Amino acid sequence: MTWVEPHYSREQVRRAGRTFVDPGSSPVERELARAIINNWRSAHGFPLNSVQVVLRNKVRRESSGDPVVAQRTKRLPSIRRKLERFAKMDLSRMHDIGGCRAVLEDIDEVRAVEASYLSNRSRSKNLIARHDDYLSNPKPDGYRGIHVVVNYQGGGAQRVWSGLRVEVQLRTKMQHAWATALETVDIFTRQALKSNAGDPEWMRFFALMSAEVAHREGQPIVPETPATAAERRSELRALARQLRVAERLEAYGKTVRVLEETSVRKEDRHFLLVLDVDHGRLSVRAFPNAAAAEEAYGALEGEVGANFDVVLVAVSSMTALRRAYPNYFLDTTSFVELVKNALAY
Repeated sequence: MTWVEPHYSREQVRRAGRTFVDPGSSPVERELARAIINNWRSAHGFPLNSVQVVLRNKVRRESSGDPVVAQRTKRLPSIRRKLERFAKMDLSRMHDIGGCRAVLEDIDEVRAVEASYLSNRSRSKNLIARHDDYLSNPKPDGYRGIHVVVNYQGGGAQRVWSGLRVEVQLRTKMQHAWATALETVDIFTRQALKSNAGDPEWMRFFALMSAEVAHREGQPIVPETPATAAERRSELRALARQLRVAERLEAYGKTVRVLEETSVRKEDRHFLLVLDVDHGRLSVRAFPNAAAAEEAYGALEGEVGANFDVVLVAVSSMTALRRAYPNYFLDTTSFVELVKNALAY
């Protein structure tokens, strides 16, 4: 398999990031910046795949259930938003250009996989660049999970990718249902709840639902949410009724139509998803080759408009794709059940 190598220095990547979001940049400058960023992003393909293989092995050892492991390269609009939100952000050091995720059965499995990353062996080899525990310390917006940033180190021919970083996310099934429901609401309502920018009532609803899930999992609840279940559910019930949460999410799920679902061959592992937000239509293209998938991804992102959402992911099958990225198939069934269970008390 042919993997993309980085063709630009970190200083060139750093400057490209600044140029990309500089309103004073000329069209020619921005186009060159885009080309540099696309190469830098695609170059994370090899370390991302390597980290994903290691994650899959760890999950296989620690999980007794039916876990999902998937990987993705950060979308260009997401890179732009992050550069715009954080003025001092250095693109060459952005640690989540490449990311892989494991969705596990429960907290114990998440903690077991986390521990395998934080072992003395991993730390002595300087493989772990960063560790964030959003289970013990949930974010105020309700986000919960474990993040471990792996510092890829390759020898021989793989040395060209050394120093590139990949973020590993570990979640339970309930945490994953929460996160993908939030992204689905973002897609349809043109909000940015995931970036802490959106309707305050929706933001409060998701913070309360995250606290409810944390309570069920026996974990610290979200800051600034009611400590008592009765008070939390009372506020949750009022917001769910006002926002018509269950009705909306169920309606979103009914709007999507898969226009193009390529007959997936055994060797196909890379999937390009294009969601037409206005019409609720999803196109899926499958690729056996990472380089071809990345090339199509970069070309398509430059063509589609703001009403389209494009993402490139790698999973073992179409079934695993649906389970790992239910927000792109607008499947919020699990989250709707969580909401209904919380409101039934």
